[in-house]
Amino acid sequence: MVHVGIGYDVHQLVAGRKLILGGVEIPHPKGLDGHSDADALMHAITDAILGALGEEDIGHFFPNTDPRWKGVASSVFLEEAARQVLPRNGRIVNVDATIIAQQPKLYPHIAAMKKNIADALGLREAQIGIKATTNEHMGFIGREEGIAAMAVASVDLP
Repeated sequence: MVHVGIGYDVHQLVAGRKLILGGVEIPHPKGLDGHSDADALMHAITDAILGALGEEDIGHFFPNTDPRWKGVASSVFLEEAARQVLPRNGRIVNVDATIIAQQPKLYPHIAAMKKNIADALGLREAQIGIKATTNEHMGFIGREEGIAAMAVASVDLP
């Protein structure tokens, strides 16, 4: 039976941080603020996979109060989500995600993001969908104060 999970994450843009999305460092004057590398895309996908499993969210597995996760690459979180599938004799069928950012333009980086996510999950790039959109200059995303990501994952479980 295929189970579906949804994930969402948002982080504020701040000066003095690298902008990391999908494990790719993207040239931009600001980066996402957070305890880890603040990769909102990988965080949303992690939550989607955990949700498909009926598990707690990313904060349960990797609390931002734990110094072990300070500055860590979010691929660690994706790898753990994939590991949670194995003891259930399941398999991740696919992941689809959308990044919402007014700036910078993300299309040139999507292929590298797909590769990084597929590698972390042990999937083929064809099993990963990533899109980017703006917020049409509305709200905090439109004012370039933050970036959000949403994801859905399907996991086949016996």
